Amino acid sequence: MIKHASQVVVADREPMPAVATDNAADEHIAPAPRVSIQAFCETVETAAAVQAAGEDRRLGKAHLKIQMGGVAAAAEAYRSSPTPNVIVIESENHSDEILHGLDQLAEVCDAGTRVIVIGRVNDVTLYRELTRRGVSEYLIAPVGTIDIVRGVCGLFSAPDAKPVGRIIAVVGAKGGVGASTVAHNVGWAIARDLSLDSVVTDLDLAFGTAGLDYNQDPPQGIADAVFSPDRVDSAFVDRLLSKCTDHLSLLAAPATLDRVYDFGADAFDSILDSLRGTIPCVVLDVPHMWSGWTKRLLVGADEILVVAGPDLANLRNAKNLVDLLRAARPNDHHPYYCLNQVGVPKRPEITPADFAKALEDQPLAVIPFEPQIFGTAANNGQMIAEVSSGHKTAEMFRQLAQVLTGRAEAKRSRGGMLTPFLAKLMKRGA
Repeated sequence: MIKHASQVVVADREPMPAVATDNAADEHIAPAPRVSIQAFCETVETAAAVQAAGEDRRLGKAHLKIQMGGVAAAAEAYRSSPTPNVIVIESENHSDEILHGLDQLAEVCDAGTRVIVIGRVNDVTLYRELTRRGVSEYLIAPVGTIDIVRGVCGLFSAPDAKPVGRIIAVVGAKGGVGASTVAHNVGWAIARDLSLDSVVTDLDLAFGTAGLDYNQDPPQGIADAVFSPDRVDSAFVDRLLSKCTDHLSLLAAPATLDRVYDFGADAFDSILDSLRGTIPCVVLDVPHMWSGWTKRLLVGADEILVVAGPDLANLRNAKNLVDLLRAARPNDHHPYYCLNQVGVPKRPEITPADFAKALEDQPLAVIPFEPQIFGTAANNGQMIAEVSSGHKTAEMFRQLAQVLTGRAEAKRSRGGMLTPFLAKLMKRGA
């Protein structure tokens, strides 16, 4: 902090009231690294906001401690103990008292510690005095959870740094619903149509199909990384990637049964940290299973797409998934979901409207049952767009890619995309 010898990067903008915006859930905020944070609050409202921020996925690696007392309590606490990486100070005092308190804190604060001040004085002169003293950020009370998250995470994202990659997790509500096919085609669309460097990561190590779908047989893949965590860095992971197109790479699953794949909850943390540090978009093909690591990956993703089939088991499972993820990610966009393999001739199905009612949200897409084009693509190791680039389903994957990467706003029509086309299919199969 503070001490005039501070090494803190100071914001160069004027202070604005720190009120969470309506589109805060859509904002892409880079996660904070493993840092220690201590907050000294004067009001229970701010303490509650900081506590909620500590439970946000983007601060999942940080260690947070909260106590009451403001800047005076902070100065007293650090007279006999080292300061953490980040100190959050709330002060309801006037400008002069705030500055005086921070000067006292500077006497016991380690150089390099970053300080965020929360105050009620909205004054440019005060802000300039704070930044001159090395304060990293000044937030105007009252603050919301997302303000704290943004403030802390922003300390570790340099303004001129390359944006941290977006993690998109695709998971099936039930086995056999085609979630992997959707994930692989969306990844292809992101790379080809949006020209974003992307990596599709096949996390079904025993039975993954990404290698088959992309017609790749790499000698190495994600298993080499997950079983050698000490070797994981950007260079090592880069050697494991199999290049599919100019913008698309694959981190393939071994798809062998010569070993069992039991992992701890944090087994993939270092791999994803490495990928998101160098790749703009990472698509996770998450297998249909429930374990500590699959839950951690879903909760920690930037965007989630649940793929469901039009039957009762899928409806129940999709609702359970969406409800859990909404509760675990209160400051994020709600998980998206889509329906796949809809319109099988003679098969009774639960309608998209019934799904929308149960999940309290319209499906992002309704993908029709088309065995000819999907079967051809699967057997040839191709994507739908390679088999027929002008096909309506290929266009649907392009729209999904745009929404999941934040390039387009989700337009959930009643019944999802391609509703008129579906109606024709279902009528023809009746």
